[in-house]
Amino acid sequence: MDASPTCPFCGIHQTPDDSRLLQSNEHAFLIRDGYPVSEGHSLIIPRRHTGSFFDLTPAEQEAMFALLEQAKVDLDNTLRPAGYNIGINEGAAAGQTVPHCHMHLIPRYDEPGKDPRGGVRWVVPEKADYWSGL
Repeated sequence: MDASPTCPFCGIHQTPDDSRLLQSNEHAFLIRDGYPVSEGHSLIIPRRHTGSFFDLTPAEQEAMFALLEQAKVDLDNTLRPAGYNIGINEGAAAGQTVPHCHMHLIPRYDEPGKDPRGGVRWVVPEKADYWSGL
């Protein structure tokens, strides 16, 4: 399926002057997340409407990874984060709320008093802190 009229992502790349559009290539585009968890939180989205990363062609996956790298370089130069979380919510059980595949690039910053250990493991909070029992 090329586009969905109800998808919040499908219209963005079809409007070249959309202010949310930061970068694009043949198969994917980059925007800032509308509900960021940190400054610079970005989304890499395939142009073709599909819900699953695993349904993308190799060329579409490569295009997403190329934009991921470009976005990281840009964020390194502008916001200078201390680290990144990269993730894809695949399916409703994994928290996917928009049924159009998208990859999150979440810049992380040093925050006094916050322990970032466990990173993406915190999607299952009771399993995140594995080091306390070591």
